[in-house]
Amino acid sequence: QVQLVESGGGLVQAGGSLRLSCAASGSIFGINAMGWYRQAPGKQRELVAVITSGGISNYADSVKGRFTISRDNAKNTVYLQMNSLKPQDTAVYYCNAEVRDYTWEYTAYWGRGTQVTVSS
Repeated sequence: QVQLVESGGGLVQAGGSLRLSCAASGSIFGINAMGWYRQAPGKQRELVAVITSGGISNYADSVKGRFTISRDNAKNTVYLQMNSLKPQDTAVYYCNAEVRDYTWEYTAYWGRGTQVTVSS
């Protein structure tokens, strides 16, 4: 099976920075897009940023210019550098990856999430 494990969340003051990491492990035969989503209390999960295996990235309008997504294909790891954090960025952040697993099909996997809390 495949596991995604996030790390790097925590409590930070407004204007501060955090760096999230997500490592994929298990029966992996390739990874297409990797991305970060977030879910605030009482709200639906939303896309934050996504990056293709070739390095093309896309961002939600609310984080453009503040967040940067990157990946290390050799390590099956995706990162999210978050700068100029705002209280409205407070949410549980989830990692997502499209993984070619033992079935030889691409399947979307999710991590368990990491809490990011931004105080005002």
